[in-house]
Amino acid sequence: MKAPVDYLLQLADSALILGQRNAEWCGHAPVLEEDMAMANVSLDLIGQARLLYQHAATLLNAAAGDAESVTEDSLAYFRDVPEFRNYTLLELPHFPSRTGLLAPSAAAERDFATTIVRNFLYSAFMALLWEALQASKDDELAAIAAKSLKETRYHLRHSRDWLVRLGDGSEESHQRMQAALTHLMPYTQEFWFASVAESAAAADGTGVLPTTLQADWDALVDDALQEATLQRPAAAGFVTQGKCGRHSEHLDYVLGEMQGLARQHPGASW
Repeated sequence: MKAPVDYLLQLADSALILGQRNAEWCGHAPVLEEDMAMANVSLDLIGQARLLYQHAATLLNAAAGDAESVTEDSLAYFRDVPEFRNYTLLELPHFPSRTGLLAPSAAAERDFATTIVRNFLYSAFMALLWEALQASKDDELAAIAAKSLKETRYHLRHSRDWLVRLGDGSEESHQRMQAALTHLMPYTQEFWFASVAESAAAADGTGVLPTTLQADWDALVDDALQEATLQRPAAAGFVTQGKCGRHSEHLDYVLGEMQGLARQHPGASW
């Protein structure tokens, strides 16, 4: 039994795009230790993406009868915005909403609070999803889940520690964390509606319906927010649909930077 390719791409694209976003802290983190930590989180996420892309490429090549037509590089570097299936939350810039600089071409100081809140909300979800996917009927996906779970539990612990430290810290750090949480929480609604790929994967036992994880995610989030003295905002308004290929304007800029070299020199090796 093999998982639907679109389901694998949804997992892979999400890991890749957040890995790319977190890598933007390299050389810019508030302290040297966090510079290294953010780089390691990025490497973990990109490593997860590679495994998932390799699995998807194998399935696509088998279906086409061509063992080399699709590679992990072609999936990462030569697909366009509508073909990506990552959550919209993960492609947003590191700017806080209070700056008013959410245009993709805007330039502003990176906001560590925004990064920490996003990493916490996403890793809390993925820790539960990877744990459940260890029982996938797709043996390859189950193995990837087992490896990714160990890494994601570290990502969750790292982001949760900072969430509590800054949320229950100074007046300014508390305000910045609350602002980031208020800005980002509505995007988590996308976690809970099932895409066509998620429904198909759940139906054949290779995947998981996201709604089965919602209660546990709520408990994880609420426990951390209580310790951080942060107020959970209402998740309301427009529900983003990045995992269905409908993205914000920011993804085009992320891909432009990430894919530029590969597209300028297709087939190059070093």
